[in-house]
Amino acid sequence: MTAELIGTARRLARASAKRPRQSDLKRGVSTAYYALFHTLARACADLLVGSTAQVRSSPAWVQVYRSLEHGIAKNSCKNAATKNFPNGILVFADTFETMQEERHNADYDPESRYTRPGVLVLIDNCEQAIAALKAEPRSDRKAFAVWVLMQKKR
Repeated sequence: MTAELIGTARRLARASAKRPRQSDLKRGVSTAYYALFHTLARACADLLVGSTAQVRSSPAWVQVYRSLEHGIAKNSCKNAATKNFPNGILVFADTFETMQEERHNADYDPESRYTRPGVLVLIDNCEQAIAALKAEPRSDRKAFAVWVLMQKKR
């Protein structure tokens, strides 16, 4: 699904041969963020429940996948640098935080404006962040999955 979302974001950014419509650019930003979000949700479920096709159809896998909350994940990503996560995870966390803010601007701020080159850079950043996350050791990705899923007790 991640590659499809990145591809959709790129198609939206390039939808018009001439001047792109803001609606396409904003949808491209939002779609790129969701590529990050679904990458993280899938990583959490795969790492904590299992990644085989049989496991993926189980209620436990779906429950973990669906338990990723945008706000908690963003706050966890914002504070990831306080932990000893490797650089690839920190790159993903930073991009996730930035892109969630961009998505909010794109989806909810009627005065926000984007350019095609700017949106394509955001999409490239998402693609690079996803690759950086996937390149890190399983044990570090698993620790990050727990970090973004669990809300700290107050």
